[in-house]
Amino acid sequence: MRRVSLLALLAFMTVACSSRHSVPAASAYTPPADRTAARGLEFAQAHCSGCHAVVPLSISVDPEAPPFESIVNAQGLTLDTLRTFLRDSHNFPDIMKFDVDPDQIDALAVYMLTLRETE
Repeated sequence: MRRVSLLALLAFMTVACSSRHSVPAASAYTPPADRTAARGLEFAQAHCSGCHAVVPLSISVDPEAPPFESIVNAQGLTLDTLRTFLRDSHNFPDIMKFDVDPDQIDALAVYMLTLRETE
């Protein structure tokens, strides 16, 4: 009886831990092929990753800095609203004083939108 219970538990755990929709590990992330998005990723890794998670399935270094995935999956976000957000997002508090170069805003926004969840 004990052996049957152990086998049943093992089978349950195997099924519970498997998923039809497996998620790739962050290390398996493939950078975007689009040149503008690739420039945005490069900028994000150089200037944003000190606080934010800039690639999928990663955790922000600063727990108060939302991962890029969370930002771009906000309801109602568009390329235009994201550009505005990036232009004005770090104007408070002083500890976050950081300006995104206007030449980089478009590339960063295009990259970030590649992180949107598909339905």
